[in-house]
Amino acid sequence: MNNKQTGQKSEEKVAIYLENNGYKVIDRNYNSRHGEIDIIAHKDEYICFVEVKYRRTNTSGLPEEAVTLSKMKKICKTASYYMFIHKQFSNYQMRFDVAAVDDKEIRYYENAFPFVLDGSF
Repeated sequence: MNNKQTGQKSEEKVAIYLENNGYKVIDRNYNSRHGEIDIIAHKDEYICFVEVKYRRTNTSGLPEEAVTLSKMKKICKTASYYMFIHKQFSNYQMRFDVAAVDDKEIRYYENAFPFVLDGSF
């Protein structure tokens, strides 16, 4: 299985996990000129922008550790654009979650990082 197929399989696992936990997945692999968001879902008053990271082993670190500041900025910029285009979600709060996937489990981090564009938290 190549990296793209592995990524798609991990994202599918996370989408199922979210749906089983009361989320409604509204978009997957959303792309704009600003970047890409793996999964967009909503639950309660939140629109959740979910970054999915997979690692077969932890020799290169945990999957969740691969969400860098640069990646956070791209996700936030893309999420802002998504919210601008999709006015029907204007009453929802944005939340940035991370799903860390390995061959054993999914670790899901709600509100994993704050909205960031300028490099500071």
